[in-house]
Amino acid sequence: MTLSLARRADHFPDRTAVIDISERRLYAPAETIHEDRVSYRELSTVAERIAERLAARGIAAGDTVCLVTRNRVAALALCFACRRLDATFAPISHLLTPATVERPFDVLDPDLVVAEAAQRDLVRSIPFDRVVTLEALAETEGEPIDRGERLTDATPALALHGETGRPVAGYSAAAIERNCITGVVAWGLAANDVVPLTMPLSAADSLVRVALSVLYVGGTLLLDRAFNPGDATTAMAAEDATLLIGREQSIRDIAAESGFDDAVDSLERVVCEGPVSEEAVAAYRNRDVPVAPVYGCLECPTAMSGGFTTDRSGSDGDGATVGRPVPGCRARLVDEAGMVLERAAEGQLQLSGPLLADGYVDSSDTEAVDDRGRFVDDWFHTGDRFHRAGDGTYHLQ
Repeated sequence: MTLSLARRADHFPDRTAVIDISERRLYAPAETIHEDRVSYRELSTVAERIAERLAARGIAAGDTVCLVTRNRVAALALCFACRRLDATFAPISHLLTPATVERPFDVLDPDLVVAEAAQRDLVRSIPFDRVVTLEALAETEGEPIDRGERLTDATPALALHGETGRPVAGYSAAAIERNCITGVVAWGLAANDVVPLTMPLSAADSLVRVALSVLYVGGTLLLDRAFNPGDATTAMAAEDATLLIGREQSIRDIAAESGFDDAVDSLERVVCEGPVSEEAVAAYRNRDVPVAPVYGCLECPTAMSGGFTTDRSGSDGDGATVGRPVPGCRARLVDEAGMVLERAAEGQLQLSGPLLADGYVDSSDTEAVDDRGRFVDDWFHTGDRFHRAGDGTYHLQ
């Protein structure tokens, strides 16, 4: 099954793809949610309309479209709309500052920037004049899409930037799909899963590891414009959430909410960015909800994952355990001289395989913006130090 929203709409048109729990009022009380259900057919229809409106504004195969917004259904639709046009989708974090928001634009040089009206202050700092709001895009009269020759994976389907705005990594459609399949293999992601989104869609571990993976298998996303642990627990309880994937802080914040007991009733498993401290996940394991650590980065959203366990000693007493390489990801350790280390060892981690980004969008600028990671001879040098135990388990140093 390819990375096609239209095909999923054909297979299960009425299945709920996204439940938007964002409050309609800006200053709504905490733990207040508003449920807007969007089926796969509706999401696909919105994506098609956006594609037509982008085409009317001159976007075609090989172009780049940036998006500056918080989490919205329209962001997911725009991602698939760009896919239908063979354009590169590049979400820009609304958490960047006026000083750092220029960084991804210097690299991407987009053909169009789509922005949420609420981000007008940030948009003013963008060194680019082709900016359209989501509202204005919605009012654009669309035109038929040319379904001509498709581009190859030489054109990135997705461009993602680092937390400070750079570097920018480009992903082929094939790499994105392999990352989606990882969720099925590593965590049993399935069509009956209901998964809250706890991170901005501009982040690799949110868009690729969670959102696109859930939609890939036909599951349901609980989407909030901005993460609020009170809203998250309320939605999880109301919608019988089955899987929680997030970073340690969001996992911890949800567990601290008064509505946690109700939210966890239907929860079957938790995946937390590793290394995982026992303190952060104790509340889940005390309720017999198994927890698995996961390790990834901008250049490879999911590289390693541990097994699910409710046993507090499951990490052999080492809170730095992140598990083993997921299928399709090759990992190795090297010493300071670059020599590959065998068996149990300690060294710098390098990754390779079809899950990884194809490289940085502007490789000539890589070392200037990030002296930690780099692509060399089909291997990504993470710069992170790991210990590999005799059983093949990796532990972050």
